[in-house]
Amino acid sequence: MAGNRAKVLVVDDRPDNLVALEAILQGLPIEITSVTSGDDALKHLLVNDYAVILLDARMPGMDGFETASHIKQRERTRHIPIVFLTAANYDPHLAFRGYQLGAVDYLTKPFDPWILRSKVQVFAELWKLHSEVAARAAECATLRKAVNDALELLGDPAEPAQAISAARDRLARTLGMDLGATSGRPG
Repeated sequence: MAGNRAKVLVVDDRPDNLVALEAILQGLPIEITSVTSGDDALKHLLVNDYAVILLDARMPGMDGFETASHIKQRERTRHIPIVFLTAANYDPHLAFRGYQLGAVDYLTKPFDPWILRSKVQVFAELWKLHSEVAARAAECATLRKAVNDALELLGDPAEPAQAISAARDRLARTLGMDLGATSGRPG
C-alpha cells in the first residue's frame, strides 16, 4: 500500500498541461506521476499501481484512446479508473468512444479545477479503502489457514485421547523432535 498514499498517473503530451494539473491536485494526499506519452504511461503501469489515470485524449503517436485500450486489456490494470481530458470542443462521438473503452469520465478543457480535484480525491479514497479491505482479506485468509491447520492437527474430536496423542505425534514429526523424551514418557 505504498505509504497509504494513492498514486495518480497524469498523461499529457504538453508539459505545461502537466504542470497545471499538478498545481490543481497539489495538497491532496496523493503521489503524482506525470508522463508525456501513452508509451510512457504503459511502462509505468507495468510496475506501479494507480488509484486513477488522468489521460489526455489527443496526443501524437499513441493517443489516449489507444492507451486506454491497452490499459483495459491488461488484467493488472483494467480496474484502474480513467478520466479522459481533452482540449477539443466536446464531441459526443469521442466521449462515447472514451466511455466504450472503460473511462469513468470525459472532461473537456477548460474544466472546473475543483471538480477534477474532487473526482481525484474520491478515487484516491476508494483506492485506500480497497487496499485496506484487501489487507484485511489477506489477514483473514492467513487466520483461516492457521485454524484449519490446528483443526487438522487435533484430528477427530470424538476420540479426544487418541486425538491428543495423534496431534502430539504429528507435532513431533513436524518439529522433528522426540516429544516423549521431553515429557518424561518414552517416545
